[in-house]
Amino acid sequence: MYLVGLTGGIASGKSYVASLLGELGASTVDADQVAREVVVPGSTGLVQVVGAFGFEILSPSGELDRAKLGEIVFADPEKRIELENILHPLIKARTTQLISEQPSEIVVYAVPLLVEANVDYPFDTIITVEAGVENQVSRLMTSRHMSESEAKARIEAQTTSVERVARANYVIDSSGPKDQTRLQVVEVWRQLLEAAKAKR
Repeated sequence: MYLVGLTGGIASGKSYVASLLGELGASTVDADQVAREVVVPGSTGLVQVVGAFGFEILSPSGELDRAKLGEIVFADPEKRIELENILHPLIKARTTQLISEQPSEIVVYAVPLLVEANVDYPFDTIITVEAGVENQVSRLMTSRHMSESEAKARIEAQTTSVERVARANYVIDSSGPKDQTRLQVVEVWRQLLEAAKAKR
């Protein structure tokens, strides 16, 4: 197996790049999906999160209200750390299982907080997707209906582009048209195939 870490800031285009890599033949595991899975109603994760943050973070149907929880943790770094300490062990256990079950030689683990959380999976290589802060703000305001200040706060809560780029082996610039991003992904995929072949 050749394990690729895929990261990038919020609204940078990670999901698009992950989907392209999937089309090209990679198996993909999405940290955001795993994070949702570990807090479904009835899960240990949700019980622990409610124990730490109270019943007000639940929707009327008993599901996690991500918007309410987000307001709490993005306003208070200590609360964010508390949430991460609950969820990260659960996410890591589930992710390790999912990665081991993937059929493809190249497995892409898409994880937004790869640098911030100091994710210690044995990655063979790391890709970061960067769009530039102005594009991120614009995308968040359009797709998630955030105010400009909310969007900037979310971006500032993450590590900087400079720090992600310093950790990455490949940088994909997603600030332009999708066709340009696709061309970059195809070239990175070609190099990943060569690297995976060399590792065999």
